Amino acid sequence: MSADLPFFRYHPDPLASGSIRESAETCACCELSRGWVYTATFYTARDVSGGFCPWCIADGSAAERFVGDFTDSYGLDGVSEDVLHEVTRRTPGFHAWQDPRWLVHCQDAAAFVGEVGYAELAAHPEALDQLRTDMRLNGWHDESRLEHFLTSLGEEATAMLFRCNNCGVHLAYPDAS
Repeated sequence: MSADLPFFRYHPDPLASGSIRESAETCACCELSRGWVYTATFYTARDVSGGFCPWCIADGSAAERFVGDFTDSYGLDGVSEDVLHEVTRRTPGFHAWQDPRWLVHCQDAAAFVGEVGYAELAAHPEALDQLRTDMRLNGWHDESRLEHFLTSLGEEATAMLFRCNNCGVHLAYPDAS
């Protein structure tokens, strides 16, 4: 197979999230078959034939060559330009029903942990509380409806779970089809 995968500070386990998988496919950037291929979003106006290997994502060559981003900058308010570029151009994105967004805490992008249901989210009460607060601010004023939605996560909707790289707090946002 291939050498160890590069480490992504803001997406530390892209295999578990399904953003990178084993494949004999040739990378569209370096044109090598390195045993792994990226499977999630890439935003570009250029024509790209095939996926990218994790190494071309990590070093920024895929984003540079194809003038694109692996995730939208939506949600990355208040981070430095370096962090913004690392998340959008040198970090694997992730699969989502709606447009993925990256969460921020301690003035830094948080690390994407993965898509979770209620049971996994309940293991991180601070993320569940933050999600409740955000949803109330977005118009979810009926408490029984809000709690029903949250306890049903994992069925017709999920939550995207993140962890702050600085203080370790967990954050989440809902995602539904």
